[in-house]
Amino acid sequence: MVKLRYIFVLLSILFLFQAHYNDIQITYPAYFPEPVYSFENNKLDTSVISLGRSLFYDPVFSSDSSISCANCHSPFSAFAHTDHALSHGINDSIGHRNAPGLFNLAWQKNFMWDGAVHHLDMQPLSPIHNSIEMNETLAHVIEKLGKNEKYTTLFTNYFHDSIIKSEYVLKSLAQFQLTLISCNAKYDLVKQNKTDFNEKEKRGYKIFQQNCNHCHQEPLFTNYKFANNGIGIDPDLKDIGRQKITKHKEDSLLFKIPSLRNIGFTYPYMHDGRFQSLKEVIDHYCDHIEISATTDVFLHKKINLSKNERVELVSFLHTLNDTSFIFNKKHHYPN
Repeated sequence: MVKLRYIFVLLSILFLFQAHYNDIQITYPAYFPEPVYSFENNKLDTSVISLGRSLFYDPVFSSDSSISCANCHSPFSAFAHTDHALSHGINDSIGHRNAPGLFNLAWQKNFMWDGAVHHLDMQPLSPIHNSIEMNETLAHVIEKLGKNEKYTTLFTNYFHDSIIKSEYVLKSLAQFQLTLISCNAKYDLVKQNKTDFNEKEKRGYKIFQQNCNHCHQEPLFTNYKFANNGIGIDPDLKDIGRQKITKHKEDSLLFKIPSLRNIGFTYPYMHDGRFQSLKEVIDHYCDHIEISATTDVFLHKKINLSKNERVELVSFLHTLNDTSFIFNKKHHYPN
C-alpha cells in the first residue's frame, strides 16, 4: 500500500510537470510544418517568456536608453514599423534597411534581410552592437540590468543564478519572440473550413497560386530562402544584399523572402521600404522587373495581370491579415 501511494504521488508530480510544460508549448495549425527552432536547448517557461517580454520593450539595450526592440518592431505593425522606410536608431540615426515583421520565428533558420544571423538566440546581438541602431554592448547591458533590483530578482528567480549572464538575456528575448505566432487570419479560417473566401478573394487566390507561390509558399507564405526579385539597387544605399555576407557574386542583390502574412500591417515594402502600397508592389512584379545575372528565373517571364486581376490579388492578400495577432494584449507592452 505504501509503495502504491508512493507511485501515485510520483505520477501526480510527473503529471503536474507535464501539464505545466504543455501549457506553454507553442500551438499552430496542423497544416503548418514542424518548427525548426530547437526547444530542447531553450524550453519555454511562462516566467521566462514574461521576462523576455519586459526586456523587449525596455530601452536598456541602447546606449542612451532611448531605443527598445519595440521601437522598430511595433506589435500594431505585426512587429514591423510603418512610419518610415528605413529603421531609425539612437539620435534618430537612419539605418540601411526596413525593419521586417517578427512572427512565426520558430520556422526560420536565418535572420536579417541578408541572413547574417543563423540563430534566433543570437539575433539581438546585431542591433545591440550596431552603431546606428542601439550602439551598445551586451556586456554593458548586463551591467545595467545588474543595477536594477527588479531584473536582478527576476533573473535570480527564473534562472536560479545570482549572476545575470548573456545566455539568460538572449534566451529570454528568444522565448518571448517564439510566442509571436500568427495563424488566425481569414486564410486560416478558410483552411479550417470555418468560413469561405468571397468571389473576389477566390479569384485572387488563384492568381496568387499561379504567380506568387513560387517564393511565397503556403502556409507560411514564404520559403525563407533568398532571391533577387528584380528590384534593382538603390543608388544611395548601394545595398548588395546577401553578397555582403557570403562574398559570392551569385548572391548579389539576393534578400530574404519575407512572409506575406499580415501584409496589410507591414508596409512599407521591400528591404529598403521603397513601396508604400501593395499596388506599387504588384505593379513592380508586372511592369518593372530588372533582369540581371542573379534575378530569380521565375521572374524572367513577364507576369501579365489586368487591372481587375491586380485588385483581386490584393483582395486575397488581405485575407492574410491576422487582427487577433495584432491586437493580442499578451504581446503588447507589459502593464
